[in-house]
Amino acid sequence: MTDSLADPHLHYSAATAATGDRRDIVILGSTGSIGTQAIDVVLRHPDRFRVTALSAAGGRLELLAEQAHSLRVAAVGLSQADKAPALRAALAERYGPGEPLPEILAGPDAATELARSECHSVLNGITGSIGLAPTLAALEAGRVLVLANKESLIVGGPLVKAVAKPGQIVPVDSEHSALFQALLGGARREVRKLVVTASGGPFRGRTRRELTDVTPEQALAHPTWDMGPVVTINSATLVNKGLEVIEAHLLFDIPFERIEVVVHPQSYIHSMVEFIDGSTLAQISPPDMRMPISLGLGWPDRVPDAAPGCDWTKAAGWEFFPLDTEAFPSVGLARQVGELGGTAPAVFNAANEECVDAFLTRKLPFTGIVDTVAEVVREHGTPARGTRLTVADVLEAEAWARARARELAARAAKATPEARV
Repeated sequence: MTDSLADPHLHYSAATAATGDRRDIVILGSTGSIGTQAIDVVLRHPDRFRVTALSAAGGRLELLAEQAHSLRVAAVGLSQADKAPALRAALAERYGPGEPLPEILAGPDAATELARSECHSVLNGITGSIGLAPTLAALEAGRVLVLANKESLIVGGPLVKAVAKPGQIVPVDSEHSALFQALLGGARREVRKLVVTASGGPFRGRTRRELTDVTPEQALAHPTWDMGPVVTINSATLVNKGLEVIEAHLLFDIPFERIEVVVHPQSYIHSMVEFIDGSTLAQISPPDMRMPISLGLGWPDRVPDAAPGCDWTKAAGWEFFPLDTEAFPSVGLARQVGELGGTAPAVFNAANEECVDAFLTRKLPFTGIVDTVAEVVREHGTPARGTRLTVADVLEAEAWARARARELAARAAKATPEARV
């Protein structure tokens, strides 16, 4: 077994620009769910972390300005360049007379530029495959990559593996953080399989027929986690779990046939590693993303009181169920895509993002999301590039997949107008 991208037995040493013992951090996607929780961890531990730069798309300018002011960052990145004047005005309202404002980087490359800036770690909390360029920039610059943006690894697997040093990536997804920690319990040659847990989403136990008429409002009501709309819908379809299987394969170099998914509604056991002697190690904590975020920021050290622990004085029951592959075929489809490699994962991810948008705007039924993604993947065929993949290949495949997914969704909407009701 080769050294993995995320090897907990290795401590990758990054070049750092820190004050005292504080670790300098760049947070990409700072106004999203991961970013805001990361900032909460930082603000409660100012002796350990200093944020030097933030980036966001631009949809929550007031929050971004408030974050920049409270953290006193040196630079702020904004992907929507036309909103730079409004951000500058929002910053000016918060800074005192004569107090210098942070540098503003605006445009689609802002996050990428900040990812290679001088720091110890880059937390990539961007949603979607647009996080690929910042991921590559951080790795090429020798930073520790605290990875919450699973899509960048999934769509650009060979590209990321070509530039990442062993142990340079610390995963933030709760499932992969759990695997990362549990793998410390044995040598890599002793690993039999990885067991990725899933809450089952809001529709656990429903048949495929019962899923046909669910609404966006129902799909957005996740029983455990508070996430953005795309990730929440992905959790409802279990596409998110399929993406996590691909991510686990890439992070830990475990073959797909040795990665299993089990439904665990309580979401206290975040994932498990089974070893060759039959023992299984699990990472357990209440569902709170501040724990894996803090571990990523502080690794190899843990951050005290990052999140509440389990209350073992109270009775509790934990359940486990096999995955219903008929009602939720997305995990099996993701395995096929992962085995194909090349541009297939990029096609899968891009088509899904378009189908999620079509569902949220009532142009596609819930079951039509994965059905349409499967059709786009089928039409894409078997990619041939493998490790010769380039960024241009990924972008070209994504553009085709998005366009084709929109065409198929529009066709489905015309055929079943009730999907728009």
